[in-house]
Amino acid sequence: MPLDQVDVDQYDVQMTFLEHLEALRWHLIRGIVAIVIGAIFSFVNGKYIFDTILLGSTKSDFWTYRMLCDLSHYLYESDRICIEVMGFKLQALDIQEQFYQHFMIAIIGGLVIAMPYLLFEIYRFIKPALKSSEKKYSFLVIGFASMLFFGGILFGYYILSPISVNFLANYSLSDSIERNFKVSSVINFISLLTLGAGIIFELPIVVYFLSKIGLLTAESMKKYRRIAIVVILVISAVITPPDVMSQIILTFPILILYEIGIIIAKKVYPKVPIEKPQSK
Repeated sequence: MPLDQVDVDQYDVQMTFLEHLEALRWHLIRGIVAIVIGAIFSFVNGKYIFDTILLGSTKSDFWTYRMLCDLSHYLYESDRICIEVMGFKLQALDIQEQFYQHFMIAIIGGLVIAMPYLLFEIYRFIKPALKSSEKKYSFLVIGFASMLFFGGILFGYYILSPISVNFLANYSLSDSIERNFKVSSVINFISLLTLGAGIIFELPIVVYFLSKIGLLTAESMKKYRRIAIVVILVISAVITPPDVMSQIILTFPILILYEIGIIIAKKVYPKVPIEKPQSK
């Protein structure tokens, strides 16, 4: 049979170390180009992203606060848990601060926009090591990974950020202290919560690939579940502000993702039953 009529997936394509580096270099270049394109789009629309999106949770008419107020009217028939005034102002204390923040917004926006393509480039890099049956589900995995990332972004933006911003903005040691915050401080804080949640939500995908190479099994995840819970609590404490409620809110979905990871690991790397010796 001619070679051009044979499915190339039947052959293991052997690549040298330098060829792997060359392939990785082009994957990185294409990924950086995608981030740059997204960053240019974000830079051009920087004012809208800054005012409407990033600073949304600093305004009393934010969607989460309005839903919270509707819940207050439903439960208490009053404005008991409504947030009407944030009680702080933003300041640019350095002359170059707004200019630097414009670039910061562009880079973060470019990374978020390019994430599906970055996941696709990761798939293209590991594709030669996949079996033909595994390649059939590759785009499903990419779609699921993108969904998890953007789901984490939405969770961080609509849940974590408003709760954390409201808690810290209204926390005060004395009424004589005027609450004016630097623009960079608020932007970095909201970006860390939102982007961090998006990355953490990729936990099932990380478990999938670690299970594929045999570094992680469902049994090991069950065995070290208590240690994992402690690690998750520490990660939540680092990402979120010193607010117990925010830490609990972030910890709960991570624990759910951890349990989903156990199911994935069990499917990918099932426990091989030990055959008992047959008696003669």
